[in-house]
Amino acid sequence: MKKIVFGVVGTGIFLLVVMLIPFLFDSKETNQIPLEMIAFNSLTDEEQSLIPASPKDSIIEELEVNDKIRRMLNREYEKDTLYSITFNNTETDTTGPIVVYLSLDKETVLWKGFVDSKENK
Repeated sequence: MKKIVFGVVGTGIFLLVVMLIPFLFDSKETNQIPLEMIAFNSLTDEEQSLIPASPKDSIIEELEVNDKIRRMLNREYEKDTLYSITFNNTETDTTGPIVVYLSLDKETVLWKGFVDSKENK
């Protein structure tokens, strides 16, 4: 009888621990929306429709803010780096790909638009 009680109690404790593990290791980082989805959500419906496959089909880079990029940003952005999300296959006959610049907080859209392929960086 003792084996059954300990077996049931042991199983209950095991299940409780398994159920609590996600809460013990939960953090903002694990719940963070992917950068490409933040960038995608900032686009207009027309811009979104130019993405042929998925927002995951993009290039994410951390870039140094050079003079060309600095001119496109709000003057209040003082960091030296930012995230660049370039959506592949969004070029048109007259423009390069759609690019979104995000701040290092991974939430704030600093700039978005089409860039000349040759001048992307």
